[in-house]
Amino acid sequence: MMLLQEQKYLKVYQKVTKLTSMVLDHQQVMDTIVCSLPDLLSVDAATIRLLDAETSQFVMGAAHGLSVEYLSRYSIDTEETMEMIRSGYPVARTDVDLETSQHDQELVQSEGVKSILTLPIIFQDATIGMLRLLTRDKRIFTADEISFSMALAEQVGIAISNSRMFTEMENQVDFMKEVQVLSTLVNSSLDLSAVLDTIVERLPKSLGCKGCSIRLLQSQNNQLELVASYGLSETYLQRGKVENEKNVEAALSGSPVSIFDVRRDDRIFYKKNMEEEGIQSLLSVPIKAGHEVIGVLRILSDVARCFTSSEINFAVTAAEVGGVAIHNAKTYQQITLLFNQIEENERFLADILDCIRPQLLVVDKAKHLILVNKVLQETMNRSENELLGCDYDGLWQEQDYEEHECPVTRVLATGKSATFTHRTLQGTEVYWCERTASPMLGSDGEVEYVIEVIRDVTAKRQLEEEQLERVKLQGIVELAGTVAHEINSPLFAALGTAQLLEEDLENKDLIDDVNTIIRNLKEIGVLTKKMTSMTGFESQDYVGEAKIVAIK
Repeated sequence: MMLLQEQKYLKVYQKVTKLTSMVLDHQQVMDTIVCSLPDLLSVDAATIRLLDAETSQFVMGAAHGLSVEYLSRYSIDTEETMEMIRSGYPVARTDVDLETSQHDQELVQSEGVKSILTLPIIFQDATIGMLRLLTRDKRIFTADEISFSMALAEQVGIAISNSRMFTEMENQVDFMKEVQVLSTLVNSSLDLSAVLDTIVERLPKSLGCKGCSIRLLQSQNNQLELVASYGLSETYLQRGKVENEKNVEAALSGSPVSIFDVRRDDRIFYKKNMEEEGIQSLLSVPIKAGHEVIGVLRILSDVARCFTSSEINFAVTAAEVGGVAIHNAKTYQQITLLFNQIEENERFLADILDCIRPQLLVVDKAKHLILVNKVLQETMNRSENELLGCDYDGLWQEQDYEEHECPVTRVLATGKSATFTHRTLQGTEVYWCERTASPMLGSDGEVEYVIEVIRDVTAKRQLEEEQLERVKLQGIVELAGTVAHEINSPLFAALGTAQLLEEDLENKDLIDDVNTIIRNLKEIGVLTKKMTSMTGFESQDYVGEAKIVAIK
């Protein structure tokens, strides 16, 4: 009889080891075991729970033969049992439906469970989970059954660990490829919205999850702002602030957070909203740019799952890649905005300069033009592109003045403002220009640039000449009046004497001579009268190179 039992155990053991060695996916390994053991060991149900290292809780891995309500109960077993399992010891219990210390006793009774054998799943001297065998009939597990079940549990632990290892390696390769693809995609664009959308769409698909969200820290108030999401409703996204959630606080401090059951984890604040959205598990990771945390990325699953280390590492790496891309995109945004502001300021400055009617230009220390206004372009009959970068001295080669008289040259030499007026020829027309140059000093006090303003002062020059002519005319008029006044006194005396003499003379020849004198004196009187009423004059040619004045 003993031999038959041992043979039966051996066949079961071989079958389990064969099953576990043939399957590489640890989820498939667990599903295969819990479906096969009830028939092999004559029990009604089997479950496997894995230890979540982050929460130290046993989370459901696979189950067969039990209702969802029973599997979802709050507590797994008594505190004493759970402590024994964590310590690596098996626990066999009967009449569990009659115990009053058990939590959720009504669920146990409604499920009809009477006996339970709970076995630690151990790998490399560490408990990584538990295997539970359940019967709906009262059954006392013998020492041989417990010993054999422990051996099976050890094989389960090896199978799960090997499967996990293989899956982790496979996932790492896949995740590495996905990180490369993601890095290429997000770094191929400097459009912040496109970068964010790429991240939130690809990550949940890579991990087989429901959705993803990104919230970035705002520098103004240090609050998280939702900037991108995928697979989530607007109602859920607008549920309220998340800064005070413990999982978010941990992510902002730089640590990833994996939550198996969001309904019962105190690190979740909006449990009802997550339940309505159908979210069961969550992975929250920091978004970093260098050593600085700039936001939080959350991946949400609509099925209960324990995120593996490779999945967590993938999410962390992807978030870091995204963080660098986000930082670059935001920097590009800021640079673009700055350039736009500079361009706007330049346009504003150009509009102002173009409204200035005098010609205006700016030259650097090498006397190259770096700025010209529209008036100068029109005067030179050259475009802005043709003028910018030109040699300043080359613009004035045809002008008649010495180089040391140039105001720009003087400013560069002395560092002080300078003004110079000179005559220019445009065709046959003569124009006068007033050029004023002023220095622009650098931080070292040296001249960095020179601003020159060129004004057409031809009209001013003509007015000055007219004023000079009026002054000359006034002088001549006043001189003529003075001369006429001085001549009139002896003239009238001579005229009176000649007229008296005419009356006393009897000789006709002498009288004719005196009449001639009187006539000439009267003509001089007419001339002096003209001189006193003189308003102008004009120059006329006379004999040889001499000129005379014609009185107006």
